Amino acid sequence: MSTTPSTLQQVADAAGVSVSTASRALAGKAREYRISSRTEEAVQQAAQKLKFRPSRTAQALRSQKTGLLGVVVPDVANPFFAAIAREVTRAAEENGYAVLLADTGEQTATEQRAVEQFLSRQVEGLVVCPVGQESRHLQRAEAAGIPLVHVDRGFPDGSAVTVTSEHTRGAAQLTRLLIDAGHRHIGIVQGEPGTLPNEERIEGVRAELKRAGIDWNPRQVEGTHFSDESGYQAAGTLLRAGQLTALFAFSNQIALGCLRAIREAGRTVPRDLSLVTFDDHPFAEYVATPLTVASQNVTEIGRTAARLLIDQLASGKKPRKRVHRIPVQIHQRGSIASIES
Repeated sequence: MSTTPSTLQQVADAAGVSVSTASRALAGKAREYRISSRTEEAVQQAAQKLKFRPSRTAQALRSQKTGLLGVVVPDVANPFFAAIAREVTRAAEENGYAVLLADTGEQTATEQRAVEQFLSRQVEGLVVCPVGQESRHLQRAEAAGIPLVHVDRGFPDGSAVTVTSEHTRGAAQLTRLLIDAGHRHIGIVQGEPGTLPNEERIEGVRAELKRAGIDWNPRQVEGTHFSDESGYQAAGTLLRAGQLTALFAFSNQIALGCLRAIREAGRTVPRDLSLVTFDDHPFAEYVATPLTVASQNVTEIGRTAARLLIDQLASGKKPRKRVHRIPVQIHQRGSIASIES
């Protein structure tokens, strides 16, 4: 038996109509083109009998709709970004879209190429978790009419639709827990300097220290990336340089690096050093000393980003509210020890 797919021409011949009439009837446009109910039914029966399946590529070329969305993340191995990609993909599929995923490896140049490649494949919209240092290529995509939502590391100009967390508030709350436990010498293991989450978390720490009458010491801030290796190097530098009683890691990956540096220094948490981190992680409550964290609601972040993108696709308009901040939740565990003043 032949397995060659049936063609639209064969459907039209079987129904005794032209190819254009068959195409319009199968596309649900019979009323629009004044095709009779009898003819529409004949076309549908012929298509069913021949097991005709319309070509999605051909449909896309005719309608300029590909049914594709692009999702760009800095590190798909990071549970935070993996969870966002998962939620956006689920929402996209529920609304009839397929998703193309790109991992930029925290490189702006790679991010630029990924966006260009997605545009060349005619994606209808983009969800981008930017590296966070450069936005001109994203601005060009928007200027070309591509609906776009930034997630996590948005940009301070406020013009793009952005979904992120309450970074300043979460960082302030964790800092307050350390201060209330008697800590005055707190090392900050930051992520990518200049990015929105990093700078807002710095702001939260500084504000809470100031409120407690504690001077801000820029020499107690180290780190260059939201990665475990950066966390390891930065924590090692801080531990060698000063008499710190606590570390504040700005991401779960950074916290992993901090734990390695603390162990290699022959110290333990929280007996020798307290440790808190932004972002929860499956490991956080199961390590020898469960970590106190500011947990981002990754599910809600992903769902909100997907909803905002799909709403734009449906309405053709940007939402009036451009920046959407999702609350964080503090989980107090055992990684903060009280010390004497």
